[in-house]
Amino acid sequence: MLKVLVSGCLGSAAIRFNETSVPVSSPIWRKWAAEGRLVSFCPELAVGFPVPRPPAEIVGGSAADVLDSGAWVREVSGRDVTHLFRAASRRALHRAIDADVALAVLVDGSPTCGSSYVHDGTFSGVTVPGRGVAAEALRRHGIPVFAHHELEQAAAALAEMERHSDPSTMTRPG
Repeated sequence: MLKVLVSGCLGSAAIRFNETSVPVSSPIWRKWAAEGRLVSFCPELAVGFPVPRPPAEIVGGSAADVLDSGAWVREVSGRDVTHLFRAASRRALHRAIDADVALAVLVDGSPTCGSSYVHDGTFSGVTVPGRGVAAEALRRHGIPVFAHHELEQAAAALAEMERHSDPSTMTRPG
């Protein structure tokens, strides 16, 4: 059975920067939970960020730039937390590899887990297309990443992966 890495704040754990969670009400989610597929992980908590914590945004580029030392992650106060976000991305990747996950479903908008959009680095509430640092690290390693609002697409991808990994569907040489 293939596993799915999920942001720790998806569901009921109020561990986001502002002490909230992101509720998930989906038959797909409930099915995956019942099957034991979900591998819940918060990269930010894994590197010691507290709950609550100051908002942080990628500044001066993209998540790829952060990983390649060309952009930064700063808290609203201006404090540079880039090294912690890089460490968080490594922890997420290691957790995914250790758990042998097939794909990830992450909370969108986060400087760590965003998969389709992040905030623009101005702390003004404006969002831009892009990924968070951990989402980028997972993608670089070949792990597909979906936003929490893309469960149907994630389920379809997972079903396709399982179809290809099932020995009973493989063609035998004649």
